[in-house]
Amino acid sequence: MFRTMSKLDAVDLDLLRALSADPRATVVALAEKLGLSRNTVQARMSRLERGGVFLSFERTLSADALGFPIEAFLQVTVRQAELPAIRENLAKVPEVLQAHGLSGQVDLLVRVACRDTQHLFDTDARILAIEGVERTETSLVMGEVIGYRVGPLMELAREDV
Repeated sequence: MFRTMSKLDAVDLDLLRALSADPRATVVALAEKLGLSRNTVQARMSRLERGGVFLSFERTLSADALGFPIEAFLQVTVRQAELPAIRENLAKVPEVLQAHGLSGQVDLLVRVACRDTQHLFDTDARILAIEGVERTETSLVMGEVIGYRVGPLMELAREDV
């Protein structure tokens, strides 16, 4: 389910920029930094959370540190009618870090983490065995060139305010 939120204003964007710079900042620290009251910051944070602005409150862990140094993206072609069951079955594969539905010739882009290339081969075979999965194509991750970021988008949004 998608949540929609009214347009962000300058205060929202300043708050988000401060949180992006210091994700562990307390409400009190954010209020001091932005020159706002603690209640204002808390109310804004609650509204932003209800509006679906925050994607996750969990810490992102390194798969490599957990013993899974090989990452790959699997381009997965599926029978569309079986997508709900495929999604359920993919979620049961512990090596699956993320999966995105795509438009175009490929239906899903699945990010996996594995111990070694044999583990990757076995993981790919388990995904191929899911009823409705027709084909996979695997690309090894050689390195992250640009990590997930929204800072530049905040700057663009700020121009619109």
